[in-house]
Amino acid sequence: MPMQAAFFYDYPPGDGDVYGQGRRERLEEIVSLYPHVVRGNNFDDHADSLRDVEVIFATWGMPNLSDAQLGRMPNLEAVFYAAGNVKAFAQQLIDHDILLVSAWAINAIPVAEMALAQVLLSCRGYYRAMRRFSDNHDGNQAKSFNRTGVFGETVGLIGMGMIGKRLAKHLQDFNFKVIANDPFLSEEQASDLGVERVSLEDLFRRSHIVSNHIPDIPSTKNVLTGSQFESMREGATFINTGRGAQIAEPDLIRALKDRPDLTALLDVTYPEPPPDDSELWTLPNVWISPHVGGSVGDEVVRMADCAIEEFIAWESGKSLRYQVTREVLATMG
Repeated sequence: MPMQAAFFYDYPPGDGDVYGQGRRERLEEIVSLYPHVVRGNNFDDHADSLRDVEVIFATWGMPNLSDAQLGRMPNLEAVFYAAGNVKAFAQQLIDHDILLVSAWAINAIPVAEMALAQVLLSCRGYYRAMRRFSDNHDGNQAKSFNRTGVFGETVGLIGMGMIGKRLAKHLQDFNFKVIANDPFLSEEQASDLGVERVSLEDLFRRSHIVSNHIPDIPSTKNVLTGSQFESMREGATFINTGRGAQIAEPDLIRALKDRPDLTALLDVTYPEPPPDDSELWTLPNVWISPHVGGSVGDEVVRMADCAIEEFIAWESGKSLRYQVTREVLATMG
């Protein structure tokens, strides 16, 4: 008899249909799927029909279920989350011994791709040249600085989780030298990944591009400070597709004002977006994007594929690749 399942999510339709392109139909072949989508604001309307639900398939907008709500689903065994960050709702599930699986490794794909694109453009001098060209309309003068190019250049990665590892592989395909800082990265792991493990200070001092991918946990708050930004190479670029809370923002602003040769590419800030009066909006060497690094459009169905594949493995008694345990949750940003 197929397991009883339901969809739980609530997200803007413009971000793509996670369970579209045949993924819902595939689920209907292997589970008995409740016909309605459950959201945080309509749970009570559906609660009586959810008593037999054993599995939730979720994505962005998964509600943080209360004790009372979980009590109305006494047969719930597992949640398969077709997206990345689970911090908003994971603790309750883990505390109730409900299996949680996340497609965070799949959502790392577009983030790493975006960071790669920014690295490549930065090495061409794109961002610095564009702002100079906009000012003087003289193409030769706009690019009259040391543009390093790609071949053999050094990129420093802060954090070697799913995104950092994937980005390192991409960079090596372009003959970059990759150095990395991550307290959980051993010398053996670094060697296997083809990266050099260095201190945070050395990483900022040596890299032409610094890309941040450390998780948003209490121990990393404001860990990136002024002395590091001030030590960056001439014409260096700082990329942040991780989280904004790791940056001591006043220090970053001060360094960017003192060093107009530097560039900051910020897909995340803290808060997000920055306040209207933040100097990040007006500094000419800062580019802020509205957190566009994650999966979008047709990419999003890969996360559903991951959730479905993990469900099939779990139902068959096979090991899982992306289970979020209490220990894993403590390291997630």
